[in-house]
Amino acid sequence: MKRQIAIPRQMSLITPEILNPFVHKIHLSFMQKIQIVFMSLFVVPIRLLMIFTCLIFAWMLAKASLAFRSKEEQDKPMKGWRNMLRPVIVLFCQGVFLMGGFWITVKGKLASCKEGPIIALAPHSSYFDSLVIVYLNLSTIVVKSSTEFIPIFGTLIEYTQPLYVQREDPNSRKNIMKEMTRRAKTMGEWPQIIIFPEGTCTNRSCLIGFKQGAFYPGVPVQPVCIRYLNSLDTYTWTWEGPGAFTCLWLSLCQFHNKLELEFLPVYNPNEEEKQDPTLYASNVRQKMAESLKIPFTDHTYDDVRLMQKAAKLNLPHTAGLIEFQKLHSKLGISFDQMNELLDQFGAISQKDKGSITLGEFAAYLHVPVSPALEEMFSLYDRNGSETIDFREYIIGLSLISQPVNNDDTLKLAFQLFDNGDKGYITQAELTGILTNAFGIDDLDVEKLFQEVDINKDDKITFDEFRKYAETKPEYAKLFMTYQELKKVLSTNGNGISKLE
Repeated sequence: MKRQIAIPRQMSLITPEILNPFVHKIHLSFMQKIQIVFMSLFVVPIRLLMIFTCLIFAWMLAKASLAFRSKEEQDKPMKGWRNMLRPVIVLFCQGVFLMGGFWITVKGKLASCKEGPIIALAPHSSYFDSLVIVYLNLSTIVVKSSTEFIPIFGTLIEYTQPLYVQREDPNSRKNIMKEMTRRAKTMGEWPQIIIFPEGTCTNRSCLIGFKQGAFYPGVPVQPVCIRYLNSLDTYTWTWEGPGAFTCLWLSLCQFHNKLELEFLPVYNPNEEEKQDPTLYASNVRQKMAESLKIPFTDHTYDDVRLMQKAAKLNLPHTAGLIEFQKLHSKLGISFDQMNELLDQFGAISQKDKGSITLGEFAAYLHVPVSPALEEMFSLYDRNGSETIDFREYIIGLSLISQPVNNDDTLKLAFQLFDNGDKGYITQAELTGILTNAFGIDDLDVEKLFQEVDINKDDKITFDEFRKYAETKPEYAKLFMTYQELKKVLSTNGNGISKLE
């Protein structure tokens, strides 16, 4: 028997409009393939030679400007002859892109350092976005620390007097925020700070979650929208798709590469936004999404990390895309806990397809398919697909199983098995109840008993019972569902056998 149940759905936890902003595929027509062959033979070699020439000159000048600086000079804005070389270095950097066929058009107006000390660029989808940094006169950028060691480019990055951040180190982020605040509040003494608030590359189909860094100082921010206008997108370099070299070569094979920048009005935060960087970031993102005419989601770089973990578990990349930040704020699950749950999910999903079927769910719990299990499965299955993906699994554990996995429920279940209130459960008692209630065969009951019996003394104490329930909170919900169905059948005068 199945009950007709109303399944609650929190609107704040609905599936995002864009399921995977970290994938990009390039589909070439026959004529485009002909163009690539022609350009590769006759144009790209010349472009590469000219690009390399401009790059070497820019590197040499930047290297000279950085030479013999004292520690005190490194902590101050670049001045004197070192800064006088900036226009020449910028010119050669512009030549790098010009020789590569890049053209830039601009909408709006760049604000001054005093009006907008921080510039937020989005969407971030490619290393070609560095053209924007060149256009902005090689102003200060916020980049991951590993870029410092990239040959040639590392020197050009260092010339911007960047803020290096280590993604995995929370202390590094705090220090960066403090330094960013210090520079942003010098009223134009330091150059503007350029930051990509998404923190990673996407396919530009949406704006993912903005990190707080650009908004932590509470100063005005100028949002700048980036658009690539060519019909063939050879620029997007994200986590699943063409590699860096492929993107570079195909872009050089285009006759021209059109990039558009739109400078939006400077966003001046109100008092509430100054006190709440998350709110500030969210409101700026909304303004930019409206201008770009694309949706926004709550994916972050943490989703990329989970996506990479899913691939290691032989699951589809998309299995790890769950909008971590949203689930973290709504459900209170940490990244480490999410990692452990992904391992658990991968073990349940036996065919490495990125979802759990009813049969796999039953096998994981060592129970046969029953009305109680089907009802519980339907509560997890939020979109009615008859499978549970990783996102649904996390939400189901947090909102459906964990709330009933408390001492009251566990004591009630333990008393049901413990015949005579001895304080422990024997294998015979466990077999009797589970066989009659759920139709579990003796071998599965024996296996379950061995898992729960930590001390291997042929009896399950309440502490062992509770510890095992903590690892599989689904049992508490399954037990409660069974009890509820049992009451419904008793009220209707039906036999308990219909539950099996």
